[in-house]
This record gives sequence, C-alpha cells and structure tokens, in this order.
Amino acid sequence: MTTNPLLDFSDLPRFAAIKPEHVTPALDVLLAEARAAVAQVIAAGGDDWDSVSEPLSDATERLSRAWGVVGHLNSVMGNTEGLREVYNAEIPRISAFFTELGQNLDLYARFKAVAANPAFANASAARKKIIDNDLRDFRLSGAELPDAQKARFAELSSRLAELSSQFSQNVMDATDSFSLYLDDVAELAGIPEDTLALYAAMAEADGQPGKYKLGLQFPVLFPVLQYADNRALRQQLYEANAKRASEFGPAEQDNTALIRERLVLAAEEAQLLGFANYAELSLYTKMAESPQQVIDFLRDLAARAKPYAQQDRAELEAFARTELGLETLEAWDISYAAEKLRVARYAFSEHEVKQYFPEHKVLAGLFSVVHKLYGISVTARDAETWHPDVRYYQIHKDGALLGGFYLDLYARDGKRPGAWMDDVRGRRVKAGQVQTPVAYLVCNFTRPVGDKPATFSHDEVTTLFHEFGHGLHHLLTRVDELGVSGISGVEWDAVELPSQFMENFCWEWDVLQGMSAHVDSGEPLPRALYDKMLAAKNFQSGMQTVRQLEFSLFDMLLYSAANPHSIDWLVLLEQVRDEVAVNRPPAYNRFPNSFSHIFAGGYAAGYYSYKWAEVLSADAYAAFEEAGGANPAVGHKFWDEILAVGGSRPALASFRAFRGRDPQIDALLRHSGMSEPATA
Repeated sequence: MTTNPLLDFSDLPRFAAIKPEHVTPALDVLLAEARAAVAQVIAAGGDDWDSVSEPLSDATERLSRAWGVVGHLNSVMGNTEGLREVYNAEIPRISAFFTELGQNLDLYARFKAVAANPAFANASAARKKIIDNDLRDFRLSGAELPDAQKARFAELSSRLAELSSQFSQNVMDATDSFSLYLDDVAELAGIPEDTLALYAAMAEADGQPGKYKLGLQFPVLFPVLQYADNRALRQQLYEANAKRASEFGPAEQDNTALIRERLVLAAEEAQLLGFANYAELSLYTKMAESPQQVIDFLRDLAARAKPYAQQDRAELEAFARTELGLETLEAWDISYAAEKLRVARYAFSEHEVKQYFPEHKVLAGLFSVVHKLYGISVTARDAETWHPDVRYYQIHKDGALLGGFYLDLYARDGKRPGAWMDDVRGRRVKAGQVQTPVAYLVCNFTRPVGDKPATFSHDEVTTLFHEFGHGLHHLLTRVDELGVSGISGVEWDAVELPSQFMENFCWEWDVLQGMSAHVDSGEPLPRALYDKMLAAKNFQSGMQTVRQLEFSLFDMLLYSAANPHSIDWLVLLEQVRDEVAVNRPPAYNRFPNSFSHIFAGGYAAGYYSYKWAEVLSADAYAAFEEAGGANPAVGHKFWDEILAVGGSRPALASFRAFRGRDPQIDALLRHSGMSEPATA
C-alpha cells in the first residue's frame, strides 16, 4: 500500500489518512504519469481506441480522481488547516495541464485518426460519442488557435479556475463569520422549540452556555425568517445574509471585483474560440441551441407565471396588512407572512409537518421507493469518511454490486452551502473487470440535538430525493466507457432531469406513509395533514416560479452582454426584476455576490437548466401518473432509456426513447398549478 493515500486507487479514498501535505507530492507523480502517457500515445502513432483513447483515459482518470478528492475535502472541510492553501496553490497547475492537453495538436491528430479509421465505423455508440466529444473538446480548448492565442487561452483557463475557487471560499467565509448571540429567549418568540435547542447547543459549543447562537447557514437562518415574531431580528439577519461577500463586509471577502474579472475573462475566452459571447460558448455543448432560444423560453414561461405571482403577492400583502398589522411587506417579512398565511389557509405549519420526518424514516422511505422502482437495495457499509457525521452505502441489484455513495447531511462551519452530488469515480470496464461507480451526496440540513433524531422539513426531504436522483444517474449507468457513463457527457441542461424527476415521489401518499413517523409518537403522517399539504402544494408557486426565472434570465443576459467591461449587473438585475419579478429586495441586497451557481459552479449561462429540465422531468413523471404511481415497469423503462445510457446518446434521444415523443410543457404547468388562468 502506498504511503501517500492520494496515490492509492485500490478501493475507496482513505479519507482518515489524507493530509494537506500529501497533495503536492501526489500531484507531482500523477501529472508526470499523465504527461508520460500523452507522450507515449503520440510516439506510438496509433489510430485505434486501444492505443489512443484507453491509455489516455487511464492516466487522466487517476489524476482526476485524486484531485477530485482534494476538491471535495475543500468543499466539506474547508476550515482544515492548510487544506485551502494547498488547494488554491495547485489550481493553476491542474488547469494548466488540462489546457495543455486540450491544445496538443499531435494528440488532436491521434484522435482525428481514430475517427477516420474505417474500422471505427463498427465501434460501440458509447465509443463513437466519446471520440466525437473529444474532438469537440479539443476545439473548445483552443487546439486550433495560433500559438500566441493558445498561450492566452491557457492563462484565461487558469485564472477562471482560480476565480471560481476564490468566489466560493469568500461566500463560505462570509457565511461562517457572522454570528449573533442572544441572552433572552423572548427575542426568539415564535421559533420552534427544537430550533431553539439547536441555537442553545451551538452557543454552548462556542463556550457560551445559556445563550442562543444565530448564524447564516440556511438551517440556522431560515427559521428566523420564517417563524420569528421579532421583526427587527428578521431584518437584521436578512440584511446580514443579503450583504454577504460584498463591499459591505471585509475587503478580502468581497466578490465584486471577482465578478467583473470573471465576466471579462469568460467573454475573452469565448471570443478567442469564435463565439460572440460566453453564453454562446456555454450553450455549444447543451441541448438549447442559442441564447435567444433560452431567453424566449424563459420569457414565455414568465408571461404564463407572472399573473399567478402577482396574485400570490396581492394575497400576501392583504393578509399581512389585515392579520399581521404590516402595512408594508418587506423582504424580511415574506417568509414569515407566507408561513402565517399557510397556517391560516390550510391549518398546518411546516414545523408541524417536520415532526413527521425523522431522518431514519426518511432514508428508509427513500430506499424503499428506489427498491420499488428499480428493484435495487441500499445497505450501509463501513468505510473511512471525512467527518463523523458521514455514512457510506452500497447499492445492489439481485446480489450484484452496482455502486456506492457517501451521505453527508448536516450543515457545519467550513462546509460549502447548498446541496450537491459529485462523483468519486465513474463506472468503466477494463480488462473484463467492472469498476463500480461511487458518488458523494452532500446536503446542509439541521443536525440532531440531544437524544432526538434529526427531523427534516418537507422541502429538505425533497432536496434529499433530488440529490439522490443525481446519484442514481451516476450509479445506475450500464455504460462501460468512462467518458459517457453516468452523468459524464450528459448535456448540462438535461442533467437535472433525473433529480427533479425524483422530487415528485415526495408528494405520493403511499410514499409518505412509508417514510414518516412522528418524532415523539411514532405515528405516520395523518391523511388529513397530507391532504392539507397537497392542497397547499402550489401555495405561492407563481412567486417561486418567477424567482427562478429572475435568476435564469439574469444569468443568460449577463453572459450575453456585448460589453462585460462596463455592464452594471445590479442595474441589469433590476431590469430583469422589472420584467418578471413581483418581490423587490432592498437596494443594499447583493445577491450576485453569493450567486455561486453562475460564478463558482457549472451553471454560468446555464442556470436556465433547472427550468428547462423541469419540463423534461415533469413530462417524464407524467408517465408514472398515467400508470398509477411508482410503477416498476415504467421504472425499469426509465432506468433503461434515461439512467442506464448516461451520456452515450443525446438527452433528447433518450427522452424520446422513454416517452415516445418530444417533451411537452403541459405537465409542468399542471404540476405547478398554472394550467388554468389566474384569478384576481
């Protein structure tokens, strides 16, 4: 066994042994191996899969797996001493290697030779798709640029990777650095007892017994905005959250300059490759054909949704004025007033529902759903992890191991906000041996306090199902080639289809019965409460829809801008709000400064993907509705035509194979309660 755990690929990562000082030596070895493999492929002069694609895939996979572990640890344990520093220091080296790889004309020639080889006409669909993608990616890496422009492209790629990392770290630091300790529980009136216990436990952990600690991590922040009767406290925390990573805080955490630099450099990168703007470059590998097509799609959906949103806003304002004494409905009042209106209209609160979803029952229910749909079983297994909260599971089908996943559910300091799935390794077959896929599933839910298990809101349950849907896409692939197995090679605006699809099962009565047990009594969710939840399912769906459209349209217009040097993104955002929004935040709100999806993640000029894929997922789920629910026959067809094929064929072809036709928007409008005209 190697002494450097990052160089041990025999099984799962040895998280307990990995230290920051292992990173640079491991990358020294792996980069040298990868460069040697490139040189060997070029020197051999081959023109077939086995002499070109396979050896290169071997070398780059080892590098990507090791670097992926480092990046993952930086996301979930970012406050580990020395880790962030070495991660940031190595980003330019990794970026430079992959840019160098993509610009290597001799290597590009080998891939062209494979594609031109007459024998390759008989290759599998997966291999043909990989070579096609590789040739495209060489062009998008600047392989055909003149040498001077290649050098500039490499500089841009490296700096953009650094900017993404710094943006994300600034958001994390700005989130973690805010804390408010309160002595008097009366200031927290309205907030549920279990949340108060969490705040007390957090304060005690900081050496402040008898106090209550508030912060900006979502499970800590949102109960204040949703339940606190103290309007001044709601405003204080809303404002702190809205100003994160901006000019209102420490200069070293301000993302403003990073946004400008990113926009300018991304546009320059796109123009070097012959695109008018970064949005065109982003869409080149997606289902959508052009920025204008996306903008038209978003505006069409906004035109349908805005009347419902205006109706939602008017109802909320009237309720807040007459029942809550709020003459003006401010940004920090919306969640609070909405919860009060929900209780008044439907006679239940989200906190009441939360008591029926203890963690162990939710997980058992989730695993039961996928067993019914696909005949797979999920079993806990022992494995080294990066934190005591993390667990490891394996998925089997008829006794055969299909893959595994790590589950990291709770929010904590040093952990990037949000929820996501990422891959540890992908599925491939080599020398007759199957390498099973492994995934990370990460959330930021409220941790358990005292002897009681963690309980999840229905929104958190839905988030868990969403991320598990991504996980299944990665784990249930049957493709043998790494480049298009699982989520690899899937168009970005289709990758949300399996995740959003899974969310629908969180609303099925039979499913909820199997995954609910009151934290005190053990009783399952009552039918009467479920009926109220169902009646409230589309409560304020108009406002929620236009909020997503606001973010999506802002993203696409921003990255389509003719002059990124001078564009004022705050003005642009206000213009988008004029067009689609019904809720207007205060002038100090700096939402873009923490919009990690488009400035630090993979969603630049791609945030529309959530709504685009929601059309696909709603229509896919309609096939189950037509079959009466979680039907195994339909489930296996979904597995066969969507999950199993990964990126080995275009997503639209996979959807057509499953549904027998092109996607239609009707199911999305119906599921959102927007299929009938809005009424005043």
